[in-house]
Amino acid sequence: MKSAKFTVSALAVIAASASAASARDQIQVSGSSTVLPYATIVAEAFGENTDFPTPVVESGGSSAGLKKFCEGVGENTTDIANASRAIKDSEIEACKANGVTDIMEVRIGYDGIVFASDIAGNDFQFTPADWFNALAAEVVVDGKVVANPHTKWSEIRADLPEQEILAFVPGTKHGTREVFEEKVIAAGCEESGAAEVFKAEKGEDEAESACMALRTDGKSIDIDGDYTETLARIQSAKNGIGIFGLSFYENNTDKLKVATIAGVQPSTESIASGEYPVSRPLFFYVKKQHIGTIPGLKEFTEFFVSDELAGAEGPLAAYGLVADPELAATQAAVADEKTMAAAQ
Repeated sequence: MKSAKFTVSALAVIAASASAASARDQIQVSGSSTVLPYATIVAEAFGENTDFPTPVVESGGSSAGLKKFCEGVGENTTDIANASRAIKDSEIEACKANGVTDIMEVRIGYDGIVFASDIAGNDFQFTPADWFNALAAEVVVDGKVVANPHTKWSEIRADLPEQEILAFVPGTKHGTREVFEEKVIAAGCEESGAAEVFKAEKGEDEAESACMALRTDGKSIDIDGDYTETLARIQSAKNGIGIFGLSFYENNTDKLKVATIAGVQPSTESIASGEYPVSRPLFFYVKKQHIGTIPGLKEFTEFFVSDELAGAEGPLAAYGLVADPELAATQAAVADEKTMAAAQ
C-alpha cells in the first residue's frame, strides 16, 4: 500500500490550543470504510501537527456510522460520521428525533467504484447491463421474467470470458453497496430493457425493487467487512470479482486487475472529467453541537479540507482521492460552520 509522504512544512499547521475543558479530549470518528484511509491520514497528521490528541477513527460502513452519529448529543456520542454517499432523509429524521439538529455536511472529494479481479486472471470489459444480468435475482429471458439462470460470464455476453460468475459485493451497511445498486444494477436494468418488462409484469411499484434485488444462490456474496476482506476472498477464490473504491485498487495493483465500464478505464483523471460512469462524492458529517465542547473539532474539520491535505497536490490525492474542484466553497462553509437546512 502506498504511504502518503509529506513534511510538517508542507502543511498549513493550525495554531491550536487544547485547553478547552472536557471529559473527552479525543475526537471520535466512525463510518465509511472508503473514507477510512483518508480520515486516518488526516487524523495522524492532525495529532502530529497540532496540540490536540490524534482523533480516534473507526470503520464499520456509512450506514452504521451515521446511525451511531444520530444517537444523540453529548460526550458519549460520535462527533463525525464518514460516508461514501450523502446522508438520507430518514437518517436526518433519526438525528432530529435524538436532538442532533445542527449537522455540517463536508464533501472531501470524489472516488470511483471499480470492479477488480486477481492480477493473473482474465480481462473484463463490462457494461452495467452485464452486471445486472449476472447478479440480479430475476432477469428477462425470451421476453419473460425468470429467476436468474446464468452461471458463467460468457452466458451474459459471448465475448466475456468463460468464467464462473462469483462476485464479492459490499454488504448493505456500506455506502458503496447503495451506489453500486443505483449506478450499476438499476442502470443495467434500464440499459438491458428489463425495467420495462418488470413494469409490465410486476407493476410500477414493484419494478424498481425487483431491478435492484440481488441473487442469493451463492453467485453474489455480501462482504460485511472492509475492502481487505474482499481482497482476501479473491485471493482464495481466483475466479471472484470484487467491488472496491478506486483508491484501494490503486494501492493494490500488484494483486488486482481492474475492468473497464462502458469502455472507460477507471482513474483519477476519468473520474475528475466525469467520463467514468460509476463515481461518487465522499463526505463526512460533523455534529456542530459538539464544536466548543469537544476540543479541536472545528480545527480538525478545517484541517481535513485544507489545500495542503485535500487539494490536488496533497497526501489524500496521492492516496487516490479525486480532489474536489469546489474545495474552496467547502472550506468557506466549514469556516462559517454552515449546517444542513434539512436537519433544522
